[in-house]
Amino acid sequence: VQLQASGGGLVQSGGSLRLSCAASGRTFSIYAMGWFRQAPGKEREFVAFIRWIGGSTYYADSVKGRFTISRDNAKNTVALQMNSLKPEDTAVYYCGAGIAIGSYDYTSPTYYDYWGPGTLVTVSS
Repeated sequence: VQLQASGGGLVQSGGSLRLSCAASGRTFSIYAMGWFRQAPGKEREFVAFIRWIGGSTYYADSVKGRFTISRDNAKNTVALQMNSLKPEDTAVYYCGAGIAIGSYDYTSPTYYDYWGPGTLVTVSS
């Protein structure tokens, strides 16, 4: 599975951005996809995930109510709509894809088997 994230950029505080992650290859094996972010000097942080089948979602408390994750199975894409952006949302955003089914911690980057190269989001105050 190959992943390519896009849509990052510079936005003012309170603005919006929409990230997209396109999956290719053995996409039929994907069980869940997630968005993570990593700010300079910090560890990779969970943002949101979505199950490929069924579409159930889960969000980090820090983005709940502001970000929305969605998927388009026909196009093999996952989007992250980010509204009411804050300077603390500034980070490189990564999408990940996991294939294991079962009781896993989908908020941990260790669950995900494949990662895209990341896209930079900068929120100015």
